[in-house]
Amino acid sequence: MIQRIAITGMGIVSAIGNNVQENLLALTQQKSGIGQLELLETIHQKFPCGEIKLTNTHLVEVLKVKQDETFTRAALLGVKAAEEALQQAKISSTTKIAFVNGTSVGGMDYTEKLYQDFSKNPHTTKYIEAQHPGFTSDTIAHHLAITGLVTTVSTACSSGANALITGAKLLKAGKAETVLAGGTDCLSKFTLNGFHSLKILSEKLCQPFDEYRSGLNLGEGAAYLVLETEEKATAQNKTILGFLDGYGNANDAFHQTASSATGEGSFLAMQAALNSAKINAEEVSYINAHGTATENNDLSEGIAIQRIFEENLPKISSTKAFTGHTLAAAGAIEAVFSLLAIQEQKIWPNLNFKAQMPELSFSPETEIVPQKIEKVLSNSFGFGGNCSSLLFSAV
Repeated sequence: MIQRIAITGMGIVSAIGNNVQENLLALTQQKSGIGQLELLETIHQKFPCGEIKLTNTHLVEVLKVKQDETFTRAALLGVKAAEEALQQAKISSTTKIAFVNGTSVGGMDYTEKLYQDFSKNPHTTKYIEAQHPGFTSDTIAHHLAITGLVTTVSTACSSGANALITGAKLLKAGKAETVLAGGTDCLSKFTLNGFHSLKILSEKLCQPFDEYRSGLNLGEGAAYLVLETEEKATAQNKTILGFLDGYGNANDAFHQTASSATGEGSFLAMQAALNSAKINAEEVSYINAHGTATENNDLSEGIAIQRIFEENLPKISSTKAFTGHTLAAAGAIEAVFSLLAIQEQKIWPNLNFKAQMPELSFSPETEIVPQKIEKVLSNSFGFGGNCSSLLFSAV
């Protein structure tokens, strides 16, 4: 019999908080973390971002990282979030757990900073290898003393969600007893310049699902969940925070960066998540939408949601106006927000919304809505058409 996937720990660091409680407080107070860049050196200061106001030097000190280790910002943020998740799950020995990490930026922030120095300063060449996303995962695993399976998922903005899907599959296949899964990404000039070249960055605070949306705000962060079978968690008297009961991944191969007009990939991912959870669409209490606030994404996702739920639309909101779009970390960060919605029995607000999109029959929630929440569908859709949906259930 396939066992349910229980969540026994979660950790997060984002622009609205350095741990779960700080993130919850910001969500409850409807306080966004998006604003002026202070740490990232870039000519594009006109673009607001969800920057974490912790320097790398501070993170090194707090996390007790050895000076001779090669730590990039994504790895530092990852360790901070992972340690919180492991502590809540009461895991003292990490040697046998599996680690599935989603990241796309990897160590690009150091590559762009040190590129001109590689030939002049040999001691900086160690960061060449750090550019690879897998190096970030290995660095985090080494620091946490994880010697079990370590693997990296890099599917753009769906990476964090796909890491959780991979973790669930490892448990169901009996390939691991405990899995630490999630994602981490940091802000960099590379990503800021890249999204600017696509003309999808906004100079204003982003407005997901708004008729006058003008683009996304980038962000950075990390989040991880500890996944275990319900049987194992119960046998060890662990507190279960929720269940990952369903998931789906799909790709309509429409375009490298754009979503299709019909939202086919999004539709297939959401339908697969419902099917794997063995529930009907009307059982979903809340959709934590991908909602990037770009013209293309919000329309495509909205159409896909309407195709799935028709007249029985649940409450919908995007939380990216709190944190910015954190790329590979987004799916994991929003998984934490989904679980917090279940625990607090509250729908998180869609900040900055003003006008309904005429193409859609719904508007997102703009205030905190207290209501009974049993099941949350969380969407994460990436470049290349890689779309993933996660279905979380209350205990």
